Amino acid sequence: MTLAKAVVTGTVYRKPQTGYSTNDVAVSSFTLDIGEKEETLIRVISKRTILSNVVESLEKGERVLVDGRLQVGNAKMDDGSERRVFEIDASNIERIGAVSEHVSSSAAAEGEIVKFSDELISEDEIPF
Repeated sequence: MTLAKAVVTGTVYRKPQTGYSTNDVAVSSFTLDIGEKEETLIRVISKRTILSNVVESLEKGERVLVDGRLQVGNAKMDDGSERRVFEIDASNIERIGAVSEHVSSSAAAEGEIVKFSDELISEDEIPF
């Protein structure tokens, strides 16, 4: 079930993997820890080709921002208990760091990659 749009930041908990659906669509996924004090894990998936290069280049421990649709499901554990599983179907993934690469599905049509710098804006540049 899709709940809503979600934008989260976190640390890559597990290195990304790529698998293929029954229709031969590449599906990239990784686990993101969004917790500050406790581990809070969310699975991030992407079926978008434009995001596959970004996802494949992520390393464990990197900070990222993920934008997409939040989905919730139930998974049966080995001991027979059920557990809620949270997953984001990513439409944007951005590295958080000195220079980050940001790719969005809207930019996919144009093949556009936008580079951002984390330099702060000075007080003089703020228009209000």
